[in-house]
Parts: sequence; C-alpha cells; structure tokens
Amino acid sequence: MSFSKIVERYTPEVIAEMSAQVTAEQVLEAIGKETLSEYDFLALLSPAAADYLEPMAERARKLTLQHFGRSVLLYTPMYIANHCANKCVYCSFNTANDIARMQLTMEEIEAEAKAIRAEGFKHILILTGEDRHKTPVSYIVDAVKVLKKYFECISVEIYPLLEEEYRQVIEAGVSGLTIYQETYDKERYLSLHPKGPKRNYENRLNTPEYGARAGMNFVSIGALLGLSEGVFDAFMTGLHGDYLQRHYPSVEYGLSLPRMRPHIGAFQDFTPIGDRFFVQILLAYKLFLPSMSINISTRELPSFREHLIPIGANNISAGVSTQVGGHTTTEASSDPQFEIADGRSLEEMKRVIKNLGYQPILKNWSGDF
Repeated sequence: MSFSKIVERYTPEVIAEMSAQVTAEQVLEAIGKETLSEYDFLALLSPAAADYLEPMAERARKLTLQHFGRSVLLYTPMYIANHCANKCVYCSFNTANDIARMQLTMEEIEAEAKAIRAEGFKHILILTGEDRHKTPVSYIVDAVKVLKKYFECISVEIYPLLEEEYRQVIEAGVSGLTIYQETYDKERYLSLHPKGPKRNYENRLNTPEYGARAGMNFVSIGALLGLSEGVFDAFMTGLHGDYLQRHYPSVEYGLSLPRMRPHIGAFQDFTPIGDRFFVQILLAYKLFLPSMSINISTRELPSFREHLIPIGANNISAGVSTQVGGHTTTEASSDPQFEIADGRSLEEMKRVIKNLGYQPILKNWSGDF
C-alpha cells in the first residue's frame, strides 16, 4: 500500500473538525505517552494543545537529548541551476516569472565547491529548478562527481527522479534526498501547480519511497507551511514520515518546516503560520517521531532559530545564498529563490551553537566534528 491510500482517508475539513474536538485531557495523555498513535499526534497539533507548549517542550528536550545528544548538523545549500518547467505560483523560479536564469558549468561548480569548502562546510545540499531538459540526470551526476572531491556528504533537492535514476546519483556520490510535497491537500496542490510536471500530485507523493528503495541513507520531507491549512499539512507530514519509517526502516529520516517567505511573483494567497503554532508543530513532530531529525532553514529569524535548537532542531543551514553560484558570484547574475531571514556564516553559527551548550558537527553519518 502506498502512502496515497493513507492520504485518501482524510480531508482538511475532517482533520479540522477532529482537532477542534480534542480536549485538554487528551493532550496531556498524549504528552505522557512513550509511543503515540496518529490520534495522539493530532491531539498535539490541535487548538487545545496550544495551552500546553511548555510540557510539550520539556518532553521534546528529553527526547532530543536521548536520540541526538547535543549534536547539531550544519550544512549549506548550493544552487547550481534555476531553470524550471513548472508554474508553481508561490515560487520565484516559476517558469512564467521574468527572472535572470543561470546554470553553472562543471568548472563553475568546482569553483563554487572550493569556495564553500574553504568556508569549512563538509555537508552540502545541491539544488536546481525542476527542468529535466536543461538539467538532465546526466548533468546532476556529473556535478556530484565534481562535488564529491570536496564534500563527504552530498544531498539533492531537485525534480523527482525514477528509482533507477536515484540509483545513478547515489552511485555518483549522493547520500541524501530532500523532497517536499509542498501541501498534502490535493485540491489546493493542483490550484498551486497549474502547469508543468510538478502538477502530478501522486508522483511527488511517491518520490520519497523511490529514493528510500534506491538506497538513500537519508530522506527529508516536509510541507511548505502557509500554502494550505496548517494542521492538515503538519498532520499528513507526520503520517508520511511514520509510513516511510515503518516501510523502509534502514533509512534515516528528517522533517523540515519551511515557512512561506517573500518571493518574486504576485502570489499572496497563503495562510500565515504564527511562531507559536510553528513551535507547536515542531514539538508535535518530535513527540510523535522522536528519532527523526528536524531541519530549520534560514527562512526563520536568527533568535527564533536559536530557541528551537534545545527542543529538537538539529539540522541547521548556515552561510546561505539562494542564488545560483551565490558563494562565488560577486554580483546578482541570477535571482534568488526566496529571501532568507538569517544570513549568518558557518563560523557565526558554530559559536551560537556552542554558546547554547551544543556541539556543531559538519558531517553526517560518521559524527566527525
């Protein structure tokens, strides 16, 4: 059974009604459990749980220390192309947007790699827009072979691949996959993706499984918070993570909480996700799926990111540019995917993490400091 069968059981309206009926007693019972059911998880996402963030946070702190100790992985994204065949209304890379497009050559990728490694990074996430013709799998494979000379851990956030194609990039040196469903509300998803291959909701939903079956060491999923009703997307993200963990237990998993940021384009029809509810989602994830890492990007403000580390945020980006070639380009040769909120360097983030009493690590899998 694929995860799509689980998604079909619920609608945003049903989840909203169920969460509205949760009582304070059910929330407290869920906080005290060692293993949570999906209904316990929903209770922690409910309006009733908003009054119990402190006990949720205390439980999350203990679970984070139990499963991850005081380690915080630092990585940086590397944009190598921004060509895109999709018309996602919420993204600057939207094919209809008049932006500066750019794609790095292998020589430029190597220069970018040298610059990022000189900053101290050992783990990178490479990104492209979603265009199979301009950035085919062969281009990704060639790029990874160049990057493997400089980085111990390479993850990809690109267009969905077939299982066999994931095997190709894994053989080249990729160990991690990041793929966001954006929203699990299918009706909303189709309205947000009016044109392009990304409009295929089911294919994107199944893609994390393709990566897991192909042999990825690590798979990260998430919803872009603000695109649809928050409780529904958070609930389905958690269920998706649980499904993957049960069906492909040899893989490590992570949950990301990207939140809408200013971007190029006219789309403003999003649901604001406040800081308190954002924290509630993170805590619910940690209590429901304690062995999964939680990634917080530079979409969030510096002080806010710092407060999230003790309660579960253990994958943190630093030294970020969302421009193609942003680590070596001195002028704006391409437009950014979105505006970042935390521009601190790797060294600055290492100091922050140490001051919080945690240990920054620069390479996943081996724990090499």
